[in-house]
Amino acid sequence: MIEIKNLEFGYEKKCVFDKLNLIIEQGEFVGILGHNGSGKSTLSKLLVGFEIPDNGEIWIAGMRLRDATVADIRKKVSIVFQNPDNQFIGATVADDIAFGLENRQVPREEMIELVGKYVEQMGLAGLENTAPHDLSGGEKQRTAIAGALAVGAEVLILDEATSMLDPAGRADIMKLVRELARDEQQTIIMMTHHLDEAAYADRLVVLNNGEIVKSGSPQDVFSNCEELEAVGLDIPFAVRASKHLYQQSVIGKICVTNEELIRELCI
Repeated sequence: MIEIKNLEFGYEKKCVFDKLNLIIEQGEFVGILGHNGSGKSTLSKLLVGFEIPDNGEIWIAGMRLRDATVADIRKKVSIVFQNPDNQFIGATVADDIAFGLENRQVPREEMIELVGKYVEQMGLAGLENTAPHDLSGGEKQRTAIAGALAVGAEVLILDEATSMLDPAGRADIMKLVRELARDEQQTIIMMTHHLDEAAYADRLVVLNNGEIVKSGSPQDVFSNCEELEAVGLDIPFAVRASKHLYQQSVIGKICVTNEELIRELCI
């Protein structure tokens, strides 16, 4: 779905990426990890054409990202930022979800059907006529995600989309994201510094100073806690606790999520 080849990008005298290479498969759920300033948000902007590479290539769904293709690529890639208030256009939840469909001149009957579908799928039933700014944090992010999916986005980028939510709101959005990845086979790229959230991804990519320093399954990436701490990342509680319990022969493996640790303790 996405291939980044020898990507180079910088701001004035600051180099952000120097020959970055990355492939993301269709239907893959990838967590991009890194501390603030590691290049996560810059990468998300490059993928939707908000920023232009200095050198290198970005290919999305078989198209090279350039001036002539950016409009078509934006039909396939949607981004949800950490503060959804900055993205809302419509006066109500339904209006906001419909906004992108109206821009693409989707017939009214089809538009009504799609809005209803994603209102239901995102758990927003009963809130259709509510102003987005009157929603809770989690409901706002669900509305932003609904709008992104309604236009047929094949790639959903979540750029620190849970960082402004309380623990309950974060858990709510992560449940939704896992369902989209598992049940809908949606290609999802999640930029985050919360490793407990990233543990649910298929693959993790760790950025530090614009370079990929680690890539692999959550189990592979979390196997070396010291390496992650060295690049400014906090180790999830489940990994820390299970590592200690494993060393004491209380459980049989190191776990990466709280649910996995609970199951292991109950065996």
